Amino acid sequence: MPCWGGCAAGSTCPTALSIRSVTSFRCLEPVSRYTRLGSFARRQKRLGKRPAVLMPNPFYHVYQGAAMVGGAEPIYLPARSEDNFLPVLEDLSEDLLARTSIFFLCTPGNPQGTTASADYLKRAIELAREHDFVLALDECYCEIYRGEAPVGGLEACAALGQGLDNVISFQSLSKRSSAPGLRSGFLAGDARIIERYSQFVAFGGSPLPLPVLHASTALWNDDAHVVENRAYYAGNFRLAEEILRPHIDLHIPAAGFFLWLDVGDGVQAARTLWREAAIKTLPGALMGRDDEHGCNPGAAYLRIALVYDPEKTERGLRRLAQTLFQS
Repeated sequence: MPCWGGCAAGSTCPTALSIRSVTSFRCLEPVSRYTRLGSFARRQKRLGKRPAVLMPNPFYHVYQGAAMVGGAEPIYLPARSEDNFLPVLEDLSEDLLARTSIFFLCTPGNPQGTTASADYLKRAIELAREHDFVLALDECYCEIYRGEAPVGGLEACAALGQGLDNVISFQSLSKRSSAPGLRSGFLAGDARIIERYSQFVAFGGSPLPLPVLHASTALWNDDAHVVENRAYYAGNFRLAEEILRPHIDLHIPAAGFFLWLDVGDGVQAARTLWREAAIKTLPGALMGRDDEHGCNPGAAYLRIALVYDPEKTERGLRRLAQTLFQS
């Protein structure tokens, strides 16, 4: 396997810091997708109940797929603006934690771009160890940020000083390097989980082909294009602030490349933009699930990807503002 010690010497990027937290290649594994992590949910019932897979709500749908693969119950934890778009850890009951197999936590978040603090991550890690579940940290957007780099989960492990037990971090070239077609990333963390995952791939999965591994190594070894990508996205967010701020209470996320725009009714706004302005957006309701009161925490929002060149982004944002706020 090519060397996956990725980033340039002395790099302070979150991916490099995560890699340096790993003590050996027993804690590192290249992957093409992580739905397969759902296999870890297949374990004996605890307290006579079905295993649970926790995820923020709204969420990236792969987490739900992982729960389904493992035959576990998906549990959707509200991630609201007043809580920094993160699940409230204090709200998790002892009964729920006792039957949890995996807790998927996305930081920086998709779709909101929020980032978890070091204290939040440490508490999540402590819960994973107290109740013996896998804390699966989706950190695929960690190198697309504005301002300070977000704290990584393996950095939080290092600060706690108790190794990497119960923690896995996901990294991907899809976002960092704008290379989604490679379907290439890696897992880093608990060596026991990495070993079990490797066995699963060896016997029933599809490892990354060597040409993809070599291309991936070249990308991980180059930080320059990542810096350029960050500047590119930061410019698009400056355009969004300039164009949309006069019309709406705009939240510019700390990381990622999505605007999570509160428009009151995301489905209606998406229909209007598509019908009247030929702009395709994603209604936030499609990324969420109704809670016990029938409320979907994503219903009021639109997810808007600021990924096009500045000229096209500016044209699209001005057309969006005119359609939604000036008509």
